[in-house]
Amino acid sequence: MAANAQGLRPYDVVGDAIPQSLTGNPGDAARGRALLLERSSTCILCHSGPFPETRFQGDLAPSLAGAGSRWSQGQLRLRLVDASRLNAATIMPSYYRVEGLVRVGPAWRSKPILSAEQIEDMVAYLAGLHE
Repeated sequence: MAANAQGLRPYDVVGDAIPQSLTGNPGDAARGRALLLERSSTCILCHSGPFPETRFQGDLAPSLAGAGSRWSQGQLRLRLVDASRLNAATIMPSYYRVEGLVRVGPAWRSKPILSAEQIEDMVAYLAGLHE
């Protein structure tokens, strides 16, 4: 069980996934797509994908095209919540973790980058990307 004093919702990591929704409800894929494409979420800075309207997509991380074919919703959820649990050397931000982080900008200290609802919205969108 993972949670903390900052009000993050508890979740269980099972293997390489968080199988249960952080909110108890499915996310909204349209909101997830919009969030993913916002530069403030930082996703598109490193990842590319099936976003023909978006210029200057990243090339540091895997393409998100077909993400739903490669990973389950639970696997996507863990990667968004805390990718460092899968790869300690990752440069991907932990979007739903606040403890044990270093070199965190003042605006993000003691609060997650994304809310539980935003995580679920992104999971809903990414899980629908099939090749």
